[in-house]
Amino acid sequence: MALLEIREYGKDDVLLKVCKPVKDLTPRLKTLIEDMYETMYDADGVGLAAPQVGVLRRICVIDIGEGPVTLLNPEVLETSGEQTGNEGCLSVPGKTGQVTRPNYAKVKALNEDMQEIIVEGEGLMARALLHEIDHLDGHIYVDKVEGDLYNVEDLVEEIDEEE
Repeated sequence: MALLEIREYGKDDVLLKVCKPVKDLTPRLKTLIEDMYETMYDADGVGLAAPQVGVLRRICVIDIGEGPVTLLNPEVLETSGEQTGNEGCLSVPGKTGQVTRPNYAKVKALNEDMQEIIVEGEGLMARALLHEIDHLDGHIYVDKVEGDLYNVEDLVEEIDEEE
């Protein structure tokens, strides 16, 4: 396995492109998925989409602490509710902003065995699912930020001062 270069918003237009569906899970794509997990964990992320590592395929990986979830060709089937919270992105390092998203998401995708799966999630899982699928469609969370983007360090200092 290998660590991959995470592409940064404003420096690489691959992040703004729509990804192509995965038709066959080749050995090369299997290795890509393994490398995406290693890269995501190394960067302390909870999700990573293929365009974030320069690959225009509809692949994303998520792990919010409940075990890894691999999604190929994900499609949002249903959303409901609303949540507003700080959101960040490995492709926008050191920044965070307030984003409102559905509190519940239901997604259909293929797993690493090319079998159809349904993934449902609330709270952070819903946020991660929708954030990563946005990447596959060429959208970055900064377009959804309400107000300003903040430096993560400034936010941490603010919270520390309040305590």
